[in-house]
Amino acid sequence: MASLGRPSNNPTSSSPNPIWTSSIMQISLQEIAANAIQARRRIRHHIYKTPLIPARRIGHDQDAKVLFKAENFQLTGSFKIRGALSKLSSPSAQGPLITASSGNHGIGASFAARVLAKNLTVVLPETVVQTKLENIKSFGVDVILHGAETGLAERHAQQLASSGSYTYISPYNDAEVIAGQGTIGLEILEQLDEIDNIFISMGGGGLLSGVGSVLKSFSPKTKIYGVSASNSKALAASLMAGHVVETDHFPTLAEAVAGGIDQNTITLPLANAVVDYVIECNEAEILRFVKALAAQENIIVEGSAALALAGFNKVAEKLTGQTSVILLCGGNVDHDYIPKVVCS
Repeated sequence: MASLGRPSNNPTSSSPNPIWTSSIMQISLQEIAANAIQARRRIRHHIYKTPLIPARRIGHDQDAKVLFKAENFQLTGSFKIRGALSKLSSPSAQGPLITASSGNHGIGASFAARVLAKNLTVVLPETVVQTKLENIKSFGVDVILHGAETGLAERHAQQLASSGSYTYISPYNDAEVIAGQGTIGLEILEQLDEIDNIFISMGGGGLLSGVGSVLKSFSPKTKIYGVSASNSKALAASLMAGHVVETDHFPTLAEAVAGGIDQNTITLPLANAVVDYVIECNEAEILRFVKALAAQENIIVEGSAALALAGFNKVAEKLTGQTSVILLCGGNVDHDYIPKVVCS
């Protein structure tokens, strides 16, 4: 097993963006990794240690060993509960809180607010999946619907917080949230002797930054693949530009990773430091692997989780004999998702 002692002093690997021009990173990979260990102690009694499941069929044709880190089986149906619990259990989460979400972070934060007795308001886009909306409301938090996509909901939550009535909790641009997501990396290192590659869907970058920081700190040879949806690729485009850029956002099956990123997000320099390769996938590719996971692996996931597998498929022939982890980030689907998407 990989040692979980002191993080490596040289965790970085080749960057996808050699012209990166950001100023000094606001927090180091080693600090995120150390914070992840602390976060795990705070949240471990409230979450599941999710399984690392060997693929039945996927990867066999390429002679590649594939395992699924099944956060779709997490207590709230996605990894987001980890970051939410990490943040809401930290000293900085005081007073009435407000956050924004496409759905899964809202579920995780609402769960955390209930178990930690916090006052929380969740701002969601008007396009939120109905099942996710109902789940969030079931925890008794206040809900506001605003905007056609998650980035607009985030800006509205930030504006409300600027009045001084709330403390804003970012779904990704927060060191404690990122550290919480990093606990997935700690689990993987305990579950697997060696990991050559990991494929992680890219949204705001909290999951990528957290898991990537842990793996690059304790297993620096592991290659990190960030996978972006073509229809909403703010982080991928920003990595290529070397700074935050605005992109158009179109409807995507990977709605859980859709939306823009903050101008000052700490996830951009962190992602730049940990990501070895960025892969972009279109809607047809995402749909193909939603169906492949159901048909070949008996696993129902969101499009955002299938996105990571679609990215793996694009480079699978180059990974012969290697061990690759596909991070299935969520499985919260609407009532008609199976007949309309999986079985269409």
